[in-house]
Amino acid sequence: MARTVTRQKAPPVAAAAPRTAPRAGARTTARAPRAGPRLLVVESPAKGKTLQRLLGTGWEVRASAGHVKDLPSAKEGVDVEHGFLPTYEVLKGKNRVLSELRRASLKAPQVLLATDPDREGEAIAWHLAEELGAPGGDARIGRVLLQELTAGAVQRAVAQPEPLDRRRFEAQQARRILDRLVGFRVSPILWKKVRRGLSAGRVQSVAVRLLVDREREIEAFRPAESWSLEAGLRAGRPPAFRAQVTGPGGEEPPLPDRAAVEALLARLEGAGFRVERVERRELLRRPPAPFTTATLQQEASRRLGFTPRRTMALAQRLYEGVELGDEGAVGLLTYVRSDSVRLSPEAVEAARRHVEATWGADHLPAEPPIHRARSRSAQEAHEAIRPTSLDWPPERVGELLEEKGARDLCRLYALVWSRFLASQMAPAAWEETRVAIAAGTAPPVRLLAKGLRRVFLGYLAAHGERPPSDEAGAEEPGPLPVEAPLPPLAAGDELRLEALHPERHLSAPPPRFDEAGLVRELEVRGIGRPSTYASILDLVQEKGYVERVERALRPTGLGRLVTEELVRCFPRELDPAFTARMEARLDEVEEGTAGWQEVLQEFWGGFREELARAEGGMREVRGAAPAGIACPRCGKAMVVKLGRNGEFLACPGYPECRQTMDFRREGDRIVPVADEPAPSDEKCPTCGAPMVVKRGRFGRFLACTRYPQCRTSRPLPIGVDCPLGCGGQLTERRSQRGRSFYGCSRYPACDFVSWDRPLAEPCPRCGSAYLVERHGRDGRLVACPHKECGYRRAGDAPPAGPA
Repeated sequence: MARTVTRQKAPPVAAAAPRTAPRAGARTTARAPRAGPRLLVVESPAKGKTLQRLLGTGWEVRASAGHVKDLPSAKEGVDVEHGFLPTYEVLKGKNRVLSELRRASLKAPQVLLATDPDREGEAIAWHLAEELGAPGGDARIGRVLLQELTAGAVQRAVAQPEPLDRRRFEAQQARRILDRLVGFRVSPILWKKVRRGLSAGRVQSVAVRLLVDREREIEAFRPAESWSLEAGLRAGRPPAFRAQVTGPGGEEPPLPDRAAVEALLARLEGAGFRVERVERRELLRRPPAPFTTATLQQEASRRLGFTPRRTMALAQRLYEGVELGDEGAVGLLTYVRSDSVRLSPEAVEAARRHVEATWGADHLPAEPPIHRARSRSAQEAHEAIRPTSLDWPPERVGELLEEKGARDLCRLYALVWSRFLASQMAPAAWEETRVAIAAGTAPPVRLLAKGLRRVFLGYLAAHGERPPSDEAGAEEPGPLPVEAPLPPLAAGDELRLEALHPERHLSAPPPRFDEAGLVRELEVRGIGRPSTYASILDLVQEKGYVERVERALRPTGLGRLVTEELVRCFPRELDPAFTARMEARLDEVEEGTAGWQEVLQEFWGGFREELARAEGGMREVRGAAPAGIACPRCGKAMVVKLGRNGEFLACPGYPECRQTMDFRREGDRIVPVADEPAPSDEKCPTCGAPMVVKRGRFGRFLACTRYPQCRTSRPLPIGVDCPLGCGGQLTERRSQRGRSFYGCSRYPACDFVSWDRPLAEPCPRCGSAYLVERHGRDGRLVACPHKECGYRRAGDAPPAGPA
């Protein structure tokens, strides 16, 4: 539960000027500007190259290559006792860049700072203005916001420069100080108590907590059994179809076990089936909103398999400009760090003209669709991510683009292109037919058959196949189901029963987050900024808190241990709702309704108290803590150590004694968990001795019982014969990058491999000798390994056919 913090009056604005470390050769009086080209300063050389081409002579475009100043790397750099004043230092290697910018600015009649149009870009512009001798800007040094790099947009922007935005800079400064306070105050405690090199972060640690909480839900889940019953029916005309047994009101009937199903089967055997009524209704599927940063990362992950970092790197290149043959550098996308779904009137009109010319007026709604951002704090001054011009269709770009990574650039551009056009098109429409059926008498058993037929393609013509949904504007509808035709039916028609199909179901646990799912969860909860999600996902994996298992994100033992301690010692800061409230407060700073020092003071009051408690209250797990348990092999007192997969018991006599054991905590007691080798039917191929199942760092494996005299070991078979018929067994292995895969035990004589876990079950559709188990955002799936077959079912469903 978050602690209430008394709000304190913020220091006067005059005290808010950040301290800057003195620089060598700094000028106090600027020389009168000479008549020379006007100067435009950007962060990226690639962006500068595009702008130089668009502006032509009379302008000099230079790049700062990112930030030029930041808080010190070796110390906190924040004076919490005097209004949280930060001390900024020029970054290593940037003195030369600044010297060149100063010399260029002295010759320029006007200096415009064209860093990215977001808070981080505003901070870079603010620091550049300070280093050019005009803190906050002046009549000569101004700001331009470039939402897109096109000739018209750039000329309009430089013709009407704006003053630097102090409130936006202060919002970014407050965020930077918040992150610095958490990182520099909490990380040392983790170093001292857990392990050197660990880190904590205001948003990073909350993201790991979401994964840990989800993993606990999965572990605590107990499947619930239920049954359904369908009747295979035939009318006077084909095709045959199925109807599901329902309750009196059309709801699913309570069928908790096999006995309830048997009772229904007895009632339906020999019963007559007749149509009671036929209803038809239209299902509309509204087009999705144009992309924001978060939705672009999610869709690129699902459709293209890109990580968030890869997506943002490619999108930034498309924004800054890519070489398109004789055209030179062309900026193809608007600014790619946006949480707005707003489109300019000019962009909407261009999209509507293109849609009408390409697909016809019937695909164009009477009025442009209105989309609403998910985030309450969406910055509506920005636009959604869209193509800068419809004169550059993906096909034309693909022909001219010759840069490294051109294929992926084209794929991402095509995704944005189709989403933008789809967002301005008419809804797709389906006709759903619902047929109410009665079987038997006194009282009859109710059944419901559903048919689905698409009647209008709508926005799917541009965006690709998506299913209908009663929830307008849903973002992740999943794959389009196969249309289900029904024969012509009318009330009173008699139907013939062909077969009854009972089916057992087990409820599935919530699925693990993949990267796209975690990005969505963070966005929906209002945690952090979408522009930071890619770096957060990379960092938590780099620190060993999270690992990817078949595209799913799973917390490691280390991640769970660190999260457990942080939640216990910092319950407020690790609360997702509190983190979201802090994001809202930073938005208020930018809006001018809250002071940046006021927000920091609110945070610091409770944080300081929890820091003091954590110093003495966080559990000591670093090093080798005595466990009070004797080593079963050599008798020495075992110790608790910390590994990547969490805590374990180890013998201090290593390397002479390599005994390790799992354990669990019961209060303050440590209780060993026995992991004795399990017998197996396998014989050692080297010496003929029996083999046993042991557990190692990569899971279970077979080992010779004569170890250490015989060191033979091999992967544990998963109980599936090699599908190639070589006589081998399939085993689980690890690739050089640590990813699990499945191969034949007779390798290299047999080269069968599969990334998905094979199952000893033939495909009921194509007859494949095996099926595979896959894990996606919808949970566990069982599918045919042959793409052309397409067979798949939920992982908890039984094989095809009657139960």
